[in-house]
Amino acid sequence: MTFTAEQDRIHGAYTRATNRWGMVTLFVGFLLATSLPFILYVTTGIHPTIGQIVTAFVAVAAVYGAFYVLEPITYFPILGPAGMYQAFMIGNISNKLLPSAIVAQSTIKAVPGTRKAAYSSTAAICGAALVHVASMLILVGIFGTVIVSITPPAITEVARLYILPSILGGVLVQLIATLKQVRATVIAIAVALLIVLVVVPHSPKIVSSFATALAVFVTVGLTWAFRSRGGKPDETGDSALIN
Repeated sequence: MTFTAEQDRIHGAYTRATNRWGMVTLFVGFLLATSLPFILYVTTGIHPTIGQIVTAFVAVAAVYGAFYVLEPITYFPILGPAGMYQAFMIGNISNKLLPSAIVAQSTIKAVPGTRKAAYSSTAAICGAALVHVASMLILVGIFGTVIVSITPPAITEVARLYILPSILGGVLVQLIATLKQVRATVIAIAVALLIVLVVVPHSPKIVSSFATALAVFVTVGLTWAFRSRGGKPDETGDSALIN
């Protein structure tokens, strides 16, 4: 789809403003998030050594370090620039913001990686954040203690075990239904099963710690290797990539 000069001008201004304020707000969030350990260090008697800090960092990075690279790469085509700034500031990306963006794009039939998809994901994230804050204020801030006190322990245990898998399973199904890429879906499921059932149980812990990263990179590599070479990329009326 071709855009008029005025549309390109507006989109360019929007992108520049997004990048400028996105970087500012994320940096402020970074300062706030990292200030707490220093505040504790100054105001309390807790004074960890450099060795303890490095050990703790390595322990956390061994589990979550792969996501430092994977999440920006895998989320960007769906969320777009503005959505990425919003998502990493708000949090709960995979179980709240990403599903909201996917449903919005699927509803209006927007192709991931396009301006239309980026705009819709930004609007969806705004809506999801608004609903989330409102529900947190009401259900947690006002009625949270009452709800927890009257919830049977058996229900709490079931929720603790199964809510996250059910949410992520719903996200997976929505992605499959939205993207409609059978070859990539089959490869991804096969690779995930192979790594979870074969590689992880029979590998050193250092390998299992990066199981998610391994699954992503192997899936991407195999999908690219077995891609269709005969036809042209799908070009719909909204296939212009984000600037």
